[in-house]
Parts: sequence; structure tokens; C-alpha cells
Amino acid sequence: MSKKELMFILIIIVLIFSVGFYLRLESTHLSGIPDNEKMFYQDENGLPYMYDMDSYYNYRLTKNYLDHGYMGDAIVNGTQWDWHSYAPSGVPMDYPPLIVYLTAFVYKFLNLFANVPLMAACFWLPAFIAPIGGVVAYLFVRRFTNEYGAVAAGILTVTAPFYFMRTVPGWFDTDMFNIVFPLLIVWFFLEALQSKNIKMKSFFALLSSFSMFLFAMAWNGWQYLFYTIVLFCVFYGVFIKIKGNSIKNFSAVAGIFFAVSLLLIYIFTGFFNVLNFILGPKELLGIFSSTGEWTPWPDVYSLISELQPPSLGALISGVGPALFGLGIFGILALAVVLSNKKWHETYLDKLNWSTYLFIVLWTITGFFALIKGIRFILMVIPPLAVITGISVGVCASVLKNPKSKNFKHLLMISILILISLPSVMVIYDNFSSLNPRMNDDMWNAGVWIHNNTQNDTVVISSWIYGHFFTAISDRPTSFDGRLAYIETMPVRNYDSAYAFGDRSPSTSREYWMDKAYTTDDETLALGIFRMIATSGDAGYLTLDTYTQNTTKTVEILNNILGVDKETAKEILIKDYNLNPEQADNILKYTHPDNPRPFVLVTYNSMINDGYWTLYFGSWDFNQLKGSNLTYSYGNIHETNSTLTTDDGILMDLKTGNLTWNNNMPYCVMLVSGGKLEKHYLDKNSDFCVILNMDDNASVVVSKQFQNSLFSRLVVEKSNTTYFKSVYENKNVIVWEST
Repeated sequence: MSKKELMFILIIIVLIFSVGFYLRLESTHLSGIPDNEKMFYQDENGLPYMYDMDSYYNYRLTKNYLDHGYMGDAIVNGTQWDWHSYAPSGVPMDYPPLIVYLTAFVYKFLNLFANVPLMAACFWLPAFIAPIGGVVAYLFVRRFTNEYGAVAAGILTVTAPFYFMRTVPGWFDTDMFNIVFPLLIVWFFLEALQSKNIKMKSFFALLSSFSMFLFAMAWNGWQYLFYTIVLFCVFYGVFIKIKGNSIKNFSAVAGIFFAVSLLLIYIFTGFFNVLNFILGPKELLGIFSSTGEWTPWPDVYSLISELQPPSLGALISGVGPALFGLGIFGILALAVVLSNKKWHETYLDKLNWSTYLFIVLWTITGFFALIKGIRFILMVIPPLAVITGISVGVCASVLKNPKSKNFKHLLMISILILISLPSVMVIYDNFSSLNPRMNDDMWNAGVWIHNNTQNDTVVISSWIYGHFFTAISDRPTSFDGRLAYIETMPVRNYDSAYAFGDRSPSTSREYWMDKAYTTDDETLALGIFRMIATSGDAGYLTLDTYTQNTTKTVEILNNILGVDKETAKEILIKDYNLNPEQADNILKYTHPDNPRPFVLVTYNSMINDGYWTLYFGSWDFNQLKGSNLTYSYGNIHETNSTLTTDDGILMDLKTGNLTWNNNMPYCVMLVSGGKLEKHYLDKNSDFCVILNMDDNASVVVSKQFQNSLFSRLVVEKSNTTYFKSVYENKNVIVWEST
């Protein structure tokens, strides 16, 4: 390779990286937020708060690693343990460590030259790592076609909208690795297959296996690509055998890849990560199961938008219109070119059928993964980028004309710009909705908890903000963004660190928290929160061993958690036929002698998810569904003597008459100046209206939930008999039990 050619390649690499990096910088301007409100979403250094709550989880683990050399909070029986997550029991630390190791290294390196906060290092890292995916795509595709196709692959990779939006500065998550490593793994594996020299085959097989090891260190979903390669090797090996060719060289490549990959993964990430790979197909079959993973408990995973299969429109906009269209077209077009001997030799001589079929299989497995959710669009982008790049390269070769080389260059550059523009347009359109979930009010509440509660206080909040409170408040949380640790399900029954096997962690935690908010019995709500904070799942799991029926277990707990210990014991013995020893064993978890302190955190946007809080909280364990409830919310607008809301409330302020979608409510609760007034309008109606004039917020809710803890704490923001506000700002309230 000449110096001129090498310089050209370096220029292209810098170009691709720069496009990916500088476009991502635009996200820091918070273009979707008015200028006068931007400071509310920026930290003390002027940077936007992290966009995704998982970023705070990764930040906390990195902080732990820098503090004491491992990601967990402590070592328990030789296992790293995370006491902050799924409190009070905590969980074994099972997280892929590469993001922590890399960030710690970058942080240490930067601080050799300047005083850089860890949060700032975490904030900027994705913008530097993600464009490397485009560089790898360029080098990969360049191996099979010309510069035009390689550049197309690189640019379309760094601007793939879904990948782009999840790797902007402030999205500090493992997604930044999920394009880079799959491309490296496949590229090196294909090089190993195509090399003629056994030494080169071994060399590239080792590079591919090392890349797979790094991928396993970077993301819990590494197995999908490993399965793809296994599947290809099986079919390809059989094909070679049927043709009567020697399988020796192919076996050497496959053997090196599988043996070295699994050995490295075993040594550096542990036996259970390999076991997870072995048991993975069983979980895959669970996709098609008629019953949910968590039955009979409600499945909170069903509410997570990124785990819902994408629509065709969402898929196209996520991958990028050009990348999707040209990728699908390219699969067909490349097959046609490969089928024609003359075209193959003229335009595609570096690509053979085995490589093509592997890339097609890679694409198919990516599309299959979309069954598990829109976030797996990341699996589709790499193979489509490779196919698109090779297809553009073929088009450039077809246009080859020595008499008009300048025209060809100009034409291809124009085409590259045109196919890149749709993705860039989608990106700029998405900027308007890319706003941090965090803000000053939530941050200040987190700092207040850190400064004003004892270290063992459990924070009970929506799982959405759990990672934030563990990181910034440095307090354990009852539920966080890892939810029920579904990634660990295949191996729990083989790992003694999980005392209850695959039964805990579970989505039961969501039910109990929502049940507390749904009930109008404050003593029951207090009993539930106290049980969660002090003993976690131990109470219901122990009772389960006696009843052998989760539905009966839930019934019993709902009947004893709202009464005192003596009454609860009497109920257990007389009504449910437990012996005194069994009753005492249950009560030490449900009615602890030394309950652990806890705080509740509520915030205004909980109103937006109120339907699901009440739905899960009223879960029928026989019907496996929540109650058929009414719920709506809106913003209040006053004009002269009329009050209206976005969702159809109309009220005459002079007469007090109110309707919602032309129907009169059973009651109206009006909060103004912190005081509550309640008026009954129609005894035959089945819904109530809550108007919080202080927040200009309205809620329409089924009559049965009018006095629920959710209505009183979240909507009305009123102190109750057992819960009082100890910290409050415009959007967030911290409550303690009295």
C-alpha cells in the first residue's frame, strides 16, 4: 500500500469519525427546550443531565470501581454484591464490565492533564466511541468493494438514527459498543474463512474470538451473534462435506473461534456467563410461550417502549430510510450479481457465496431479534450497512468510465450525500424530542435525600428513577431500571447467590408498590412499604412455601399487612390454618420488630403513568389482569368563568357544574392553596375528577380510587395520617412515614 493510498484512507477515517462526532455535539444544545428553560435541564457545569437513567447506573458502578477496585458495593462470600439495587436483599453483581473499565481508564488518563469530573467523562465518552462503528464499517466494506461503497457504509452507520440517538453525549450506556464489536467479529471471522494461508486463518480467527470476548464484556446480549456464527458453521460445514471438499481448514477456523471465545469469556466474566449462553435457546423459546415470564405477577416489562416490537415506520426511521431501503434491495441485487459469472467477476470478485450467505443470515437474525423490542434495531444496522456499502460499491463499478472519471467522482459524491441526507433529517427531527429525564428539581431532591437521611434508608420510587437515587443520593432503592433482572433468569437456579432462585428478583415488587398506591387503607399501604423496605420479597416467598399458591399468598398478605402483629398472627392461624411457628416465621418479615427507614418519592409526571399504577395495583391474580378502570389526565385552562382541560373537562366556575366528555362525575376534589375541597355531584356516576389548581393538573379516575394513596400523595399532594412531606419543590416531593 502506497503512502498516498494510506493517507487517503486516513483522511476518509477522519471524515467519517468527524461526521459522527460533530453531529452528536448538536444534541448538547437541547434544541427541543425553550432557551429560558434550558438551565432547568443542565447541571452545575452547564452540561445537560444524562438522557437515560441507565447512565446513572453505569456512573455509579464506575465510581465504585475507582473507589475500591470492583463494581459492587461489597464482597459477600466471594461474590461482588450490589446493596443499592433491589433493596434490601441486594443482588449479585452480574453486569458486563467493559464500560466501567474503559471509562475508569479514560477518567484517570484525562486527570493526568486536567481536573475532569467523572460525570463529565461519562457524559462525553459515547460521542467518541460511537463514530468508531462507522470507521470499522468503512474498513470492513472496503475489503469487499471500492472506496465509494466503503464510505457509504461508514457514513450510514454513524448516522443510523436509532444508533445515533442512543450514543449522543449524555447517553452513557452500553449501546455505544453494539455496532463496533459485531462488525469487528464478523469482519475478522470472514477474513479467516477467506484467507488462503493457515497462519492468516488462525490469526483472523483469534482476532474474531478476541472481539467476541470484548463484546461479551460489553453487553449481556452478546450471545445472539455467537448463535448466528454457530448456525452458519453448522450449515456451512455440512455443505462442504456434501460437496466432498476438505473440512480441515474450516474446522480449524471454527474451532479456534469457539474455543478461544468461550475460554476468554469463562476466565474473565465467569462460568455463569458461559452457562447463560448454553441455556439461552431455552429463553428464546419462551418468546412464543402463551404465559408470561412472571406469571401470575403483572409484567412491568410490557410497559417499556424499547421492549415492544417496532412498527414498520419506526423500523425504517430507526435504521435510516436509505440504509433500510438499499439494504433490503442490496440483498436481492447482490444475489443477482453473484448468480451471473461475468458480473460476479467484473463487479464483485472479492465477495463469494459463503460470505454473502453469512451476511444474509446475520441480517435475518437481526430482524428476528426485533420480536424482543425496538431497541434491537441495533442488531439490524451492522449487516444492512455492510450490504448497502457493497451494493453502492457495485453501482460505482458499473458507472466506471475512463473518459469521464471526474464526472463519475462528482456523481458518486452526490449520490453519497443524497443517501445520507434522509438519516440526517430524521436525526435533526429527533433532536426536538431528545430531552433529559432529569432536571434540577429531581437532582435537588436526590441531594436532599443524601444529606438528610441515614445511610440505610431505602428510597421507594418508580423504577424509572431508581438508578438516579442509588447514584446521586447514595441510598438503596426498592426498584430500579434493571427491574427484575431478567438477564439472569437462565442461570439463577444454578447460582447459589440467588437465595430464591428464579423467584427473586421479580416483577412482584411492582405489584406491591402499586398496591400500596392503589389502596385507600393507609395502614395497609404503610405495612406494604415497611415490608418492602425491611424484608423485600422474603415475606411472600416464605408464605408461598406454605400455601403453594401465589394467589392465596397475596390474599393473605393483603389481609394482614394493614393490621397489628397480634391481629395478623390470629388471622394467619384461625383464618388460614397456619401453625404458630409458621405464623411467627411470616410475621418476622411482614411485621418486623426493627423496621428499616424508608422515604417515598413522588413527582408530577407520575400522573402520566397513573393508569398503569392503578391497573397493576388492582391486579386480579385469577384473571391475570387489572381492573377495568377509568383514568385520564390533562392540563387546566381558565377563561373568564370557564375551566377546561386538554382531556375534555368543562366546568362552570360560577355554578360549580362540571362534566367530563359530557358526563357528570360522582365527585369533584378541588385543591387550591394546599387545601382540599370535595363536592358530590352524581351518585350514579362511576368516576371522580381531581383538580389541582396549584399545579394546573387534572385527573379523572374511577370512583373506587378517589381516596387512594395515589390520589392523595401524587395528585392532591396532601399530607395524610401516616405520610408527611419532608422535602418539596415544584415537581418532586419526598415523604416519610409518621
